[in-house]
Amino acid sequence: MEFTDVKKNCEVLVVGAGPVGTTCAARLASMGLSVTLIEAEADCAHDLRASTIHAATLEMLHEIDAAVPLIELGLKAPVYQMRDRRSGEIIAFDLNEIADMTPFPYRLQCEQYHMARLLSNRLAQMDGIDVRFDCRLVGAHQTADGVVAEVEEGGQRRQIEARFIVGADGARSTVRKVLDTDFDGFTYEEKFVSISTPYPIEDVVPDLDYVNYISDPEEWLVLLRVPRFWRVLVPADGAKTDEELVSDDNADSIFTRIVGHGGVETSHRTIYKVHQRVARRFVDGRIAIIGDAAHLNNPLGGFGMNSGIHDGWNLADKLWQVLRKDAGAEALALFERQRQAVTRSFIQAQTIENMAAMGKAESEVIAAKREQMRRIHADPQARRQHLLRQSMFESLRQAQEIA
Repeated sequence: MEFTDVKKNCEVLVVGAGPVGTTCAARLASMGLSVTLIEAEADCAHDLRASTIHAATLEMLHEIDAAVPLIELGLKAPVYQMRDRRSGEIIAFDLNEIADMTPFPYRLQCEQYHMARLLSNRLAQMDGIDVRFDCRLVGAHQTADGVVAEVEEGGQRRQIEARFIVGADGARSTVRKVLDTDFDGFTYEEKFVSISTPYPIEDVVPDLDYVNYISDPEEWLVLLRVPRFWRVLVPADGAKTDEELVSDDNADSIFTRIVGHGGVETSHRTIYKVHQRVARRFVDGRIAIIGDAAHLNNPLGGFGMNSGIHDGWNLADKLWQVLRKDAGAEALALFERQRQAVTRSFIQAQTIENMAAMGKAESEVIAAKREQMRRIHADPQARRQHLLRQSMFESLRQAQEIA
């Protein structure tokens, strides 16, 4: 491959044009910083994995004029259910109860690629911002006053000089490899099967809301509504191959247990492994990682993408302090402390708890969890605290308390 020594200078190089990278880049640009955003793929990935945007995140997006257009594309889900598949018991939580503290008292159901595409298109039209698809990070090294990144683009290798580099390049992050930090944690033995369908499940399963977590010791189930589809998430049969898990036979089996018959039209089927991992370091000098590059968790609760956006928002504020207010390295050290603490004490702990409450567990464990949720639901103060936690205001408050 031909190597060219063409250099482009910017203040911040953001690697990865998913929802986390584009939000971070948009926040940086809104504060007047020069940004280059690169993405290895030809377009924003058509990834259906994350579809929930929490109220705390919507408030951030509103600051960069992105909340309203996304709300127009998505569905407002003020109520989410915790259901028992066997008894049919429903415990419903209504986010309208916290309407006194947020203009967005709901979960927005909107696939993540809409956000990434909206923000990357906007960034491409802004002065001082450079957005480059089909541009892959190969490596990077730090200098006395910045970072030199080597990228592949158009069959050539070249360098980009930046004051800082932000890795929002996902679970297989190249930036994390440059950071050379351990990615501690574990991978669940079971896989998840995700299926999208236009079938009107609400006509068969009574009293559904747009967000439904359905516990069962044999086969838990998540039903999430997005504008055109129901998204179905179930645990995979570990004895089956990947091909069998996405087969018509397996889809028919899943839908027979949900709506009573197979032959349901589907638009998307995928399987994926689920991890609980946190990088030992998020920052090294002028290099930082956010989102899936920094931490992975199971999807129950919809915290993964949202917590990654919160990482990027926090980091953008700290980078502005460094680049415009000469804050020094202590600002990035504070980002590290705040987001590490929240990731470990809330995001990881909550998602592991959610998995234990719904997944394959002894019936007594699930029954104890449901009794706990009944007590929370019956107590107005405890219920409000639960809603603030689930909408992620509590985790932001915890981060701000860390000095």
